[in-house]
Amino acid sequence: MTTSSPRLNVVREGDGPFVVLSHALGCDLHMWDGVAAQLARAHTVIRYDHRNHGCSEVVPGVLRVETLAQDASELIARETGGEPVHFVGLSMGGMTAQALAVRHAAQLKTVVIANSAAHYPDQAPWRLRAETVAAKGVAAIAPGAVARWLTPAYAATPEGAVAARTLHDTLVRTDAQGYIESCNAVAAIDFRDSNRRIATPTLVIGGLQDEATPMAMSEAMVAQIPGARLATIDAAHLSAVERPVEFAQMLIDYWRSL
Repeated sequence: MTTSSPRLNVVREGDGPFVVLSHALGCDLHMWDGVAAQLARAHTVIRYDHRNHGCSEVVPGVLRVETLAQDASELIARETGGEPVHFVGLSMGGMTAQALAVRHAAQLKTVVIANSAAHYPDQAPWRLRAETVAAKGVAAIAPGAVARWLTPAYAATPEGAVAARTLHDTLVRTDAQGYIESCNAVAAIDFRDSNRRIATPTLVIGGLQDEATPMAMSEAMVAQIPGARLATIDAAHLSAVERPVEFAQMLIDYWRSL
């Protein structure tokens, strides 16, 4: 087993054109449950846990988002027999999508970058989060993270309360050192120049109530990526959890429009 080819936990369902779903930092493939249920009616949906997350392998050492993109490329090659995919990434998954699009464009039909960023001018909050996890464990940052992920109105509903508990428990189960390395990888991104070389049709989805990656970050990516379109969704950071039916329909409408 090499660090470039970790064992990844993968779930495959449905039949039709390939869609690959890439999750956020501190989550796992179940973040996509609602969206996958919609898409699997007419697509082959492939979800996976990033390295250091969920049931995938924890790989020691420094991590870069470009490495996550290589993981995704190898996964696509294994799962699709060479057929290009619709790649949908949210937050860290959206960063993976940006790195993937400039390095492995032949594997992609389209790219969707949701609730994400191309660059963080201030890395101090990320350093503080990593230091907190190193000192106190992932549980110390979990309540604050989940509070940013979902709108208070949604979290107050019975469905939202279950989602919040599930997300919290998933985050707390994440390997602490693996989370720290992933956190550092996210903090270090800078796709502002490379995004200008993306030639794959791209949809950027921004959350109107997303405080973790505000709308300005989505607008900046649209300005960088040639021909990219912007769509908005009335949700916080994990828009795919909060509004899965609307999120899935946005994808379908975009694919049909091309």
